[in-house]
Amino acid sequence: MSEKEYVSAVLEYADMVYRIAFHHCANREDAEDIMQNVFLKLYRCKKEFAIAEERKRWLIRVTVNECHSLFRTFWRSRRQELEEYEWEQLTDKRAEVEERLLQDCNALYLAVMALPVKYRVSIYLYYYEEYSVKEIADILQCKESAIQTRLMRARNLLRQKLQGGFEDDK
Repeated sequence: MSEKEYVSAVLEYADMVYRIAFHHCANREDAEDIMQNVFLKLYRCKKEFAIAEERKRWLIRVTVNECHSLFRTFWRSRRQELEEYEWEQLTDKRAEVEERLLQDCNALYLAVMALPVKYRVSIYLYYYEEYSVKEIADILQCKESAIQTRLMRARNLLRQKLQGGFEDDK
């Protein structure tokens, strides 16, 4: 891949890669690290892509794999959740942050980000990147029925969340 092709690929797909990573890990810094790793792999990749769609699919697959790799690292495996520490002291702070987020973001964005990772990524690929169920199944390397189930469950969770039908699951 020439330098010109690489630069055009980065300019064209950087936003998409970042959004997928962010939807997966819900953390800006981790998403940026993942995006950097993905484009480093693209730069080192010797594969020739016949069409732009093939490169796009490759980037999505590598992004998802990098997200999974991040959560398998030693640091992540040894991390303990805040709930195991001083949760009572953080309750007031959490309420302030949630209130600020609700003011700054729209309800749909918050509801999507509250979904479990597998639902969040499926929703993103289906609605934002406009992939079909079959294409998402190929990208995520699972069955079409699993993707249909994820989308159905995600829609139901979003419907409940946006109508105020359930409390925070976490």
